[in-house]
Amino acid sequence: MSEAKDFNHTTAPDWCPGCGDFGLLAGLKKALPGIPLEPHQLMVVSGIGCSSNLPGFVNTYGMHTLHGRALPIAQGFKLANHKMTVLAVGGDGDGYGIGMGHLVHAMRRNIDMTYLIMNNSIYGLTTGQTSPTSGFKMKTKSTPFGNPEVPINPLTLAMGAGCSFVARAYTGHVTQLVEIIQKAIRHQGFSLVDTFSPCVTFNKVNTHQFYKDHCKDINQEGHDTSDIYAAFRQATCEQYIATGIFYESERPCYESAEEETLREPLVNHKLGLSEAQQAELMAEFV
Repeated sequence: MSEAKDFNHTTAPDWCPGCGDFGLLAGLKKALPGIPLEPHQLMVVSGIGCSSNLPGFVNTYGMHTLHGRALPIAQGFKLANHKMTVLAVGGDGDGYGIGMGHLVHAMRRNIDMTYLIMNNSIYGLTTGQTSPTSGFKMKTKSTPFGNPEVPINPLTLAMGAGCSFVARAYTGHVTQLVEIIQKAIRHQGFSLVDTFSPCVTFNKVNTHQFYKDHCKDINQEGHDTSDIYAAFRQATCEQYIATGIFYESERPCYESAEEETLREPLVNHKLGLSEAQQAELMAEFV
């Protein structure tokens, strides 16, 4: 049985002191043993950004890919070796900006994997430009007179695209975060977990105190996670910032629709090539 410390890596996080990503990393390490998972059973894939450094800070299989391209790699890995548990991680710019097209299609396909977004409403790695979730009229380096664009609502987008598990948490509320991560990973299908992860260096609006003052756990209030209309109402509520599991539904995941092909993981399929042909291919690409 694994423990949280088994997921510690020798490389220490290099995020700014106080960054919300520390909370997500801590929550993830606490969540994994309770699923239960061993380090060798997990693959963590990221794109580019401050939060996308996370695979280097956990003792699992991992891959740091291209900006906005975590999901294509993660989906490919899951289909090639679907007996592994697969997580994709990244920030709001990575997932809701350049990677948005991949996100929509991954959600509708319902591949059995989890996507953890560390949403700080700013481009932190490039020192503070407006991101897809920056507030309307928010002043940043790229919008000194105020952001002219309405921010994306990731939750309503996810539910509209057919995502079968939609949740949100604040990384400073670790107990709730751990529970949501565990339920997201156990869910059979695509799970989106949007987490508020404050950037203490470049975003002085969406701070830790802001989320502590405004977040409300809707699951403690008896929210019905099977009611998509109630989930939409909570996701668009203006009286408070709703957190928790908004919507969960049971529908066949992509792998079950390809049962004949995927009964045996693709990594175990025979290529039908001779040893000489395999050696020739390996010599060409390695």
